[in-house]
Amino acid sequence: MSFSSYQSLGDTLKEFQVTYTQANFITGVDFTVPDEFREDLQFMIQEGAVDSSEFAICENLIYPVLKLVWKCYYTKFTLWSHRYLNCDANLSGFPEYILARRSPLGKVVFDKPYFILVEAKQDNFDAAWGQCVAEMIAAQRLNNNPQIIVFGITSNGTLWQFGKLNDNQFTLNSMFYSIQELDKLFAAVNDVFHRCELQLNSLVTA
Repeated sequence: MSFSSYQSLGDTLKEFQVTYTQANFITGVDFTVPDEFREDLQFMIQEGAVDSSEFAICENLIYPVLKLVWKCYYTKFTLWSHRYLNCDANLSGFPEYILARRSPLGKVVFDKPYFILVEAKQDNFDAAWGQCVAEMIAAQRLNNNPQIIVFGITSNGTLWQFGKLNDNQFTLNSMFYSIQELDKLFAAVNDVFHRCELQLNSLVTA
């Protein structure tokens, strides 16, 4: 089954026997958003068809945010777009975005561990999380390291939700974030990237 076959969070959790919890684990790590970014985003929201499809949401609203934060971490991570992730016959497909360790062999090498999976849906967060959690489980199994916490982000472009998979427990962050409150949104995204960096550093020094 492909990731897109999982259309409900509850069904995915039941299929893989993952426990659900809810808590505010995102505390926020301050991030300075350039004025040029704010102006360009405002222009796109006012004048562009930014949410006419999932592809449009990815290109216009999700990727620009991820890219801006990733540029602070590019020496350690690669941000992959629509890269095939294959765990087994029941867990394979193309997540919207994957944050993975930057391979020592070069930027063109798709290498694990995988830390963040991102999924876009126009207005169905249950389906988005059903698919994203399946992707997170695949990443967790491919990482083959129970100490690594895998993070997930789902978004319809306007609202952003965050989750994490620790062993067989999935935690959905209780607070949602909005692209209308850029500073809070960027602080949340930067928080997750920072947590991934700390994990990677601990793996390197272990």
